[in-house]
Amino acid sequence: MDYPNNNTELRKNKHLNFNERMTIELRLKDGLSPYKIAKELDCPINTILNEIRRGTTTQIKQNKLIVVYLADTGNATYNKNRQKSGNDCVLLNIVERQTRNAIVRQIASKTADAVMKELACIRIIYGNQFSQVFKTVTGDNGSEFADLSTLENGTDTNVYFTHPYSSFEKGTNERHNGLIRRFIPKGKRMSNYNPDDIAFIADWMNTLPRRILNYKTPEELFELQLDIIYAA
Repeated sequence: MDYPNNNTELRKNKHLNFNERMTIELRLKDGLSPYKIAKELDCPINTILNEIRRGTTTQIKQNKLIVVYLADTGNATYNKNRQKSGNDCVLLNIVERQTRNAIVRQIASKTADAVMKELACIRIIYGNQFSQVFKTVTGDNGSEFADLSTLENGTDTNVYFTHPYSSFEKGTNERHNGLIRRFIPKGKRMSNYNPDDIAFIADWMNTLPRRILNYKTPEELFELQLDIIYAA
């Protein structure tokens, strides 16, 4: 994949090695949060979140299904993702309003089920701090967000919806969609891009200094907010 608009040199895009993946697996088993793991490995939390998503699998233990991260799975998925996928898919773009930090995920389809499955993964990643990180979530009126209000069940997160045909009510999200389009023009099949391509784009956006943020980056401000949340 070519990145013609990449004008920022990113230390953030260093790929994790297998030893670092093993550290993630062990620290998660010890109950550490992705935030603390990111601090230990000296990398952005988005790198850890992407890796956890990449290496999460289900196992059966004592006749119960459990969801776990495995370094072997993460490593194998990373290698597989370096080859282009032939399946069609879409992007779920979640932008934190205050810091402009974006979580961009490739999901299987533009359906409510695919959206809620991805949000369930994000809930697992943030654990008890989910509702402190995501105090509110606002979606549009697309059918893919039909089940979004169920996110309020079992969390303190409040869900809102924009008015129909009112894209101006989600200007921050629209702005980030435009940034994504620098890399993925309209008309291009999403199946031409693998999850690591999408992670690169998200990292580029999150490490891009913004005038509205006094030329700080979304990533550094988001991590400062996580410092406050996890120190409480």
